[in-house]
Amino acid sequence: MKIGVTGNPGVGKTTLVKRVLEAVPLRAGGMITEEIRKCGYRVGFSVRDVATGKEGYLAHLHHCDGPEFGRYRLCLRDLEEIGVAAIERALEEAELVVIDEVGPMELKSSRFVAAVEKALESEKHLLVTVHRASNHHLAYRIRHEVDQLIRLTKSNRDEKIREVIRLLSP
Repeated sequence: MKIGVTGNPGVGKTTLVKRVLEAVPLRAGGMITEEIRKCGYRVGFSVRDVATGKEGYLAHLHHCDGPEFGRYRLCLRDLEEIGVAAIERALEEAELVVIDEVGPMELKSSRFVAAVEKALESEKHLLVTVHRASNHHLAYRIRHEVDQLIRLTKSNRDEKIREVIRLLSP
């Protein structure tokens, strides 16, 4: 089962992923990205390996030296050494591959794009969140090739969490 989740920023895509991971009885691997906030302000984004808990920066105002992306600098090394490595390992070892999220920052890495394409083509279960407005060919593929595309809103979030859990439970 391949499930894509899309929706506006802040609607709860990462929350859905985390709740599904807590509830489904599948061995999971892959990556999650989350905001880093200090004193009420967003200062960056983290990337975390679902299986090991290893964490690094996806982007940050101060701690990265990669290409600029808006106010942030990308940390392509952490994305690839933690996030992409987690996806690649999940494709070998896990039953459920998690990719949160396929968005503009992550798509700057060709290794990330290749790993997501492998996940789409694999026989593994896949739970992937995708930026709602990206025109990148990979975002388009996800929105059109997954078995279920969930359009998440604040009003349907709890119902959709239950639906995804049901879809991924034996």
